Amino acid sequence: MGFLKNLFSGKQQTPESDQQRSEQKNFDIFKYDGMRAQRMGRFDYAERCYLEALKLQPDFETEGYLAQLYIQMGRLAEAHDGLDQMTQSEPTHVDTWLRLAQVCYMQEDYAGMAEAARRAIRQEQGNAMAHYLLGRAEDGSGDSLMSVAHLTQAIVLDDDFTEARLLRAEALLKMGQSKEAQEDVSAILARQPEQEEALILSGRIGEMQQHDDQAEERYRQVLQLNPFNEPAYLALGALYIRRKQYAEAIALFDEALEMNPQFAQAYHERGRAKLLAGDKEGSLADVKQALELNPQEAEKLNGQFDNQLNRATNILGL
Repeated sequence: MGFLKNLFSGKQQTPESDQQRSEQKNFDIFKYDGMRAQRMGRFDYAERCYLEALKLQPDFETEGYLAQLYIQMGRLAEAHDGLDQMTQSEPTHVDTWLRLAQVCYMQEDYAGMAEAARRAIRQEQGNAMAHYLLGRAEDGSGDSLMSVAHLTQAIVLDDDFTEARLLRAEALLKMGQSKEAQEDVSAILARQPEQEEALILSGRIGEMQQHDDQAEERYRQVLQLNPFNEPAYLALGALYIRRKQYAEAIALFDEALEMNPQFAQAYHERGRAKLLAGDKEGSLADVKQALELNPQEAEKLNGQFDNQLNRATNILGL
């Protein structure tokens, strides 16, 4: 009777429907196994699961998980390609454009980042993150004026957007507008008195305004909050070197290297302080160590030390 009922009602089971149910079941297994593996940090297994799931059927959500996985694995080109395909299949999905912009930023593709951010803004004019990413793209391209304009729009949309205020302060400093930069820094510190990046910016502003003691106090405050804050060591050390306090600079970088013996820039800057203090041998030893830790440091050395050190680095063949 059940068979006849299904026959006349048109609900009889077919091999095709059985296969569809089987494929859907397998798809779900692969997708959710991939999600669990990704959360557990088993990235290779997660990738295999997602790829198998997508062989069975296209799925926008799974494509997004796979793109995020590639970001976590540092495979940015594959993440970029995946997100690009997702924007083509669903061009009105704002979050995909935002993620694509972020991947472009990691690739230092500022033109691509700007375009992705603009596409997000077209879909959602009031999206503060999209305006922030466009401002960051303009900053990466070297256009501080346009960066400030877009970051201002982000802050208008979200007055408590700390990252946008930090970046706008940086851009304003590049333009020599320390007073305006201080307004952003003060707004952040009013809400977050121990925000380390804002404190370092406050120190830089102090230096620009020739308030060196205030700058030193800010940098020291950061190091008290976080003895591992490398930018604070570099900023304070540079201040000491500029003030010809070479012994203080060397002692500071000794402290930094005790905290992190792999801190290549600290070796570089300690070498600079030693050279200016007259210790050429010690300076060269630090330069060599910096280059061993970070061969790309060789590009930064050009023009930053005086001619004596440049000649000495040539002797080392570096």
